[in-house]
Amino acid sequence: MNRKTFTFGLALLLVTGLLGGGLASADGHLMFPVGEGPFHWEDLDAFSMMDLSGEEIRVFGPWLGGDRELFEAVYAYFEEATGADIVYAGSDDFEQQIIIDIEAGSPPNIAVFPQPGLAADVASDGGLVPLSDSLRDAVLENYAAGQSWVDLGTYADPMGDPQYYGFFYKVDVKSLVWYSPDAFDEAGYDIPGTMEDLIALSEQIVADGGTPWCIGLGSGSATGWPATDWVEDIMLRTQPPEVYDGWVTNEIPFTDERIVSALETFGMFAKNDAWVDGGASAVAGTDFRESPAGMFTVPPKCYMHRQASFIPTFFPEGTELGLDADFFYFPSFAGMDLGNPVLGAGTLWAITEDSDATHVFLDFLMTPLAHEIWMAQSGFLTPHKGVNIDAYANDALRGQGEILLAATTFRFDGSDLMPGAVGAGAFWTGMVDFVSGASAASRLPGTQSSKLAARLAAGVQEGRGGAMPPRSPSPQASRLRRISPWRDC
Repeated sequence: MNRKTFTFGLALLLVTGLLGGGLASADGHLMFPVGEGPFHWEDLDAFSMMDLSGEEIRVFGPWLGGDRELFEAVYAYFEEATGADIVYAGSDDFEQQIIIDIEAGSPPNIAVFPQPGLAADVASDGGLVPLSDSLRDAVLENYAAGQSWVDLGTYADPMGDPQYYGFFYKVDVKSLVWYSPDAFDEAGYDIPGTMEDLIALSEQIVADGGTPWCIGLGSGSATGWPATDWVEDIMLRTQPPEVYDGWVTNEIPFTDERIVSALETFGMFAKNDAWVDGGASAVAGTDFRESPAGMFTVPPKCYMHRQASFIPTFFPEGTELGLDADFFYFPSFAGMDLGNPVLGAGTLWAITEDSDATHVFLDFLMTPLAHEIWMAQSGFLTPHKGVNIDAYANDALRGQGEILLAATTFRFDGSDLMPGAVGAGAFWTGMVDFVSGASAASRLPGTQSSKLAARLAAGVQEGRGGAMPPRSPSPQASRLRRISPWRDC
């Protein structure tokens, strides 16, 4: 594998003679001593040849508190090597504030978008700078499922032409099934390697007198969202990614038989009294944070819980990952030949104010070292095939990282890409109604799913006006009138 270090920004600065300096010895502010640990320290060599003293690179993102400190530990190495100054500002109102800053003519050099939908809108309005072909090629070559990551960062420019605008750095995985190793060992259950095996295991647990699944959709005003993740994961395991993409953009409606089939498959898990803790009627009213608790009772009230990587936060106090709780990949169907799709999320890095040094910083973030430094701390996953997986802070993160590295397709949470009236409205409430459907209707194959699909399709038309409209940031900007965080930097 040939890692491409000399991408656009780096090559340009080398040609123009911005060389000099060198990597200073660690003076105590670097998280890990240079030369020690499971890191690709050689990645610093090319950057240490450059002198970017006086260059300021402003980064604006959603990270506050601990996440901000973790990121600061990464870019400290870039600052030490080049002399550049990274100025990071974070906000929990990022999505509104970035629009305000762009429209006011005071954008940061780099905007860290928490999801690609807004980035696509900003690109179509001319607010983003295309990234280099060499960075795109490096992602294509060095990221597992590289084409997926390039596609997720490619949007239409103001002329309608596709351009590569977004680079993903820091990813989350949703395609996980959590379980209690003790409960599995006691019952003699093996980790399923295929969806067929997972269904067979669910049936075996029922035959043994147990309940296979812990499922809860409750989440206050957001009740229903866990079911949308289920459906999205099932879509990726029953249809090619192109169908998933068409569904997200409404080119393929909810009433399409392929979407209805995914809803029915979810119903097989969630609407079966024998398969769900508390029975199907309890699913909608059970808080998602409390739903996994049944895995840790003796005997278990349920054996498995499909949820994203954050869910251990809500496990019983004292639960030790790898011992009391573990996970496996939500498997694909062996008979579908769709590879190993992964559903997840991630932060997308885009240039909103161009400079040569900004391109160089993105080149740095593409190096394995820039990933490993955060991997070794906490809460960071990457699809970069060049990293040393021993750098992960713990076995749980390492296992999730290996799932990313084995992915053949990666897709973003579909409901997050739909207009809010659909993805955070009709889809949520429709799934609640679906799992709460009358048992008589549920005995008629397809009836409940078809009705749900029709209702969701109607909600889509109402929310989209019949098509996918662009977000209109200007009203948000005029209403909020917030002060740019850069004025204090």
